[in-house]
Amino acid sequence: MNIRQPIISVIGHIDHGKTTILDRIRGTTIAKKEAGAITQHVGASEIPIDSIKNICGKMLDKMDIKFTIPGILTIDTPGHEAFTNLRKRGGSISDLAILVVDINEGFKAQTREAITILKQAKIPFLVAANKIDLIPHWKTNKTNCFMESFKSQESDVQQELDNQLYKIVISLSDYGIEAERFDRVDDFTKKVSIIPVSGLTGEGIGELLMYITGLSQKYLEEKLKIEVEGPAKGNILEVKEVKGLGKTVDVIIYDGVLKKGDNMVVGGLDGPFVTRVRAILKPSPLKELRDKGEFQSVEDVSAAAGAKISAPELDNAVAGMSIRVANTQEEIEEAKLKFKDEIQNVIFKKDENGVIIKADSVGAIEALRGMFEQINLPVKKANIGNVTKNDVIEAELMKNEDNLLGVIFAFDSEITEEVRQIAKDKRVKIFSADIIYTLFENYKEWKNSQIEEEKKLAFEKLIWPGKIKILKGYTFRQSNPAIVGVEVMGRIKTGTRLIKKNGKEIGKIKEIQKQGKSVTEVQSGEQVAVSITNATVGRHIHEEDELISFIPRSHMEIIENRFKGELSEEELSIIQEFKNAG
Repeated sequence: MNIRQPIISVIGHIDHGKTTILDRIRGTTIAKKEAGAITQHVGASEIPIDSIKNICGKMLDKMDIKFTIPGILTIDTPGHEAFTNLRKRGGSISDLAILVVDINEGFKAQTREAITILKQAKIPFLVAANKIDLIPHWKTNKTNCFMESFKSQESDVQQELDNQLYKIVISLSDYGIEAERFDRVDDFTKKVSIIPVSGLTGEGIGELLMYITGLSQKYLEEKLKIEVEGPAKGNILEVKEVKGLGKTVDVIIYDGVLKKGDNMVVGGLDGPFVTRVRAILKPSPLKELRDKGEFQSVEDVSAAAGAKISAPELDNAVAGMSIRVANTQEEIEEAKLKFKDEIQNVIFKKDENGVIIKADSVGAIEALRGMFEQINLPVKKANIGNVTKNDVIEAELMKNEDNLLGVIFAFDSEITEEVRQIAKDKRVKIFSADIIYTLFENYKEWKNSQIEEEKKLAFEKLIWPGKIKILKGYTFRQSNPAIVGVEVMGRIKTGTRLIKKNGKEIGKIKEIQKQGKSVTEVQSGEQVAVSITNATVGRHIHEEDELISFIPRSHMEIIENRFKGELSEEELSIIQEFKNAG
C-alpha cells in the first residue's frame, strides 16, 4: 500500500491571482503565457516534498508531523463562472482546495460559486487571501513567511489587513462556514484557515504550503493510500501534437497505475475507443504540463500525477473526457458504455431551437452550455471541432426563426476565410475568442444592440399601449376635428385609433402638437394638444374622459411575444384595460 500525493485544486474568481501564486511556488511564468493572462484550461504541476521543505524552511517543524506524502499535485483551474462544470470535474478528483480571494476586493461572483462547488463536493479547503502587497502602505519584505512580514508593518497597516480579513470571515459565515486567520485557528476540523499571501512578492507562500501539506498529511492519509497494482483512471486535460510523437494527451491520473503497454479506453469524438499506451512522459518536478519540453520518459506513473501519454489513434481523443485502463474484454466493454453515456450527455444533448457552439474541449462545451443555461439561452448544437459551412447554414435557418439565436460561438475553434465569407454573405454572426468569458460579454453587447434596433423599428411601425385623459378647460375646438388638451399615459402617436373603456370607437388621432410644434409621438407624463377625427366634444367625448389606443391583434402579438419584458407597469395596465374594453 502506497501513499499518493494529494490533488489540490486552486480555484477562485478571475484575476484574483491563482496562477501567480503557483508561479511563485514553481518559479515559472505560466500566467503570462495564457491568452489574456487568464487560465483557459486546467493545468497540473507536481511539487515534491523536498521543494516544499526548501520553501517552508523551519516552519514545517512547528507542525510536528512526520511527512510520508511524496509531495502535492496542484490543478490550476480557470476562474470565470463559465467554467463551473470544468471546476466540478477538477473538484471531483480533488482532495483539498485553495480558494484564492483578492484581499482588497473580497468575494466576487465566482468566489461564491466556488464555495458552492466545494460545499457540494464536500472538499475541505483553505483560503489564500492574495495581494497583501497592495494594502495601502504595506512594506514588502523578502521573506516567504507572512508572520515575519506582518510583525514589521505599522500598526495601522496591520489593522487594515485584519479589517479586510474580517470581511472575508463575514462572507464565509453567510455559508455557515467558520473561518479565522490561520495562526488563530485552534481546531482545523471546525474552522477554515485564511492565509494572507502575495503571489507577487512571495510573502505568506511558506505558510500556505505548510498548511496545505500538513493538513493533507494529518487528515487525508487514509484517503491517500492506494493499491499500486490497481488499473489507472484519469481525466484528459488537453490533446496536443508533439513533434516526434504525433498526437498526445495530457492527463491527470487520480487512481491506480498506468504502465507502458496497457490497454486504455479513451473518450473520443466518435465514441470511446481502445488504444495501447506507447510512451508515458512526465514533466520535470515544478514544471507544468502546459510547458513545452523538459519531459522524462517513464515506464509507469502512479496516482496522483500529471502525465503526457503517447498512443495510436489519439486524434479522436477529446479534452475533458476520461481514460481508464482496461486489459480484459469485460473491463473494456464496461468502460466504453460509461464513456459513451458521458459524451452523449455533454455534447450531443440539444434543444430544438438555439445557438451553435463549437469548442476545442469537452470542458469548454460544458462551460458554455452551463453559462447559457443560467441565462436561459438554448443550445441547438454543441460539438468539438472547427466551424464549418454546415454550421453556418444551420445558424442561418435558425436566424430566420429567431435572429438572436441564429449565431455561432467558437471557443479556440478555427474559422477559415471561406467559412467567414459564407457567414458574412448569409449575415450569420460568429462570436470567436480564446478567452471564454469574452464570448459571453460580446454576445450580451450584440444582443442588446439587436434588441435596441428591433425596438427602434418596432416603435416606428407598431401601435404601443397608450391612453389619454382629456384635460378640463382645454377644449380648443369641438369638432371637425375636435382639438383638446390631454395628459398622456404610455405612449401615443399620430394615426392611432381611440376607443372608450366600453370598447366604442371614437376616432383617430390626426395631429399632435407639443409646445406649438407638430410631433408624431409622445410618451407618458407629457401634456399636449391632439386633434381627433369624427369626434365632437360634448357629444362623443367629454372633458376628463380617458381614451385608449386601439392595438391591432398582430401588433399585440409582437408586443407581448417580443417586448413584454420592456413594458412599464403603466403600459401593462393599459394593455389590460384595452383587453377588458374589447
